[in-house]
Amino acid sequence: MNKMISTVVFVIILIGILAGGYWFYTTRISHTAIGDILKNPRNYEGTSVTIEGQVIDPISLLIVKYYKVKDNTGEIIVTTRRLLPTAGEKIRVKGTIDSAFSIGPEQLLVLIETEKQQK
Repeated sequence: MNKMISTVVFVIILIGILAGGYWFYTTRISHTAIGDILKNPRNYEGTSVTIEGQVIDPISLLIVKYYKVKDNTGEIIVTTRRLLPTAGEKIRVKGTIDSAFSIGPEQLLVLIETEKQQK
């Protein structure tokens, strides 16, 4: 009987550790560096990514709202339908990478926001 209780307690503790690890990984660690997106845009175009960094230059132009997110590897424009975050705010954003337009070798990449999480 004691061995069975010990096994049940062990399994519950193991499940708790695994669930906590999964939560930590998905909410705190798993994000893509902006520099990686900018260096290899074809690898990310049309895919969902999570980025995090500091908000700079929030702008609202009639029906278009966007801001830039900057991390230590680069910065990218984020378009949104939500309220704009304030400049300087630390933010974690999930969205889809898209090419806004290309002129010669230059390409403007944007992240179309699907989900915002405060850091």
